[in-house]
Amino acid sequence: MKFSANLGFLWTDRPLPDAIRAAHAAGFVAVEFHWPYDTPAEDVRAALDETGLTALGVNTIRGEGNGLSALPGHEAEAQAAIQQAIAYARAIGSGAVHVMAGFAEGLQADATFVENLRFACDHAPEMTILIEPLNHHDAPGYFLTTSAQARDVIERVDRAGVKLMFDCYHLQIMGGDLTRQLRDCLPVIGHIQFASVPERGAPDAGELSYDHVFAEIARLGWEMPLGAEYKPDSDTDATLGWMARYR
Repeated sequence: MKFSANLGFLWTDRPLPDAIRAAHAAGFVAVEFHWPYDTPAEDVRAALDETGLTALGVNTIRGEGNGLSALPGHEAEAQAAIQQAIAYARAIGSGAVHVMAGFAEGLQADATFVENLRFACDHAPEMTILIEPLNHHDAPGYFLTTSAQARDVIERVDRAGVKLMFDCYHLQIMGGDLTRQLRDCLPVIGHIQFASVPERGAPDAGELSYDHVFAEIARLGWEMPLGAEYKPDSDTDATLGWMARYR
């Protein structure tokens, strides 16, 4: 299997270009980012070109919460954040943007999210626009919480570019039965991430068997890098023993 390092959590003790180099040295084939905007895009692109790593995606900014795109009355701010993320992704050669919904609920929030996702798809037709359910323990009040809700949103956005960010950590907490969720969601999945449950650490601990989960992902024919989005409990390099096992 191939893996992508999420540099929002891994090697956060060093500048982003150096974190990219560390990911390459550790054997990752790709990287992904949370909010890289404080680092000039040309510096990130230079490190990517130097290492040959692929940039998988960036998030829209959080605003004052955990995103903006499902917040009624904040459409202009949300769309500016989407355009910022698209511009940065293009500058570093990334093919995806994760549009963060934010803390909201109700029909108006739902309609706002759908329209902002259409805006994103229409302004970046060459990109994958990702949406990610977050669990209600880590992100109480977040608009998008389950794979079923995400699939409904994707159907109503009605754009080929919008896909599900299938985060095994969040979806295990919100409903479990990941094998069935993977099978059901496969046609709309754009990226898969993982971490242990419940600690959100490296995948070789916790209640979730990644021996089983990764084998199922392989059986389903998924060939894209899987995103290591976990919180190291020590120096990142010291937590990478799982890679030899699964790679």
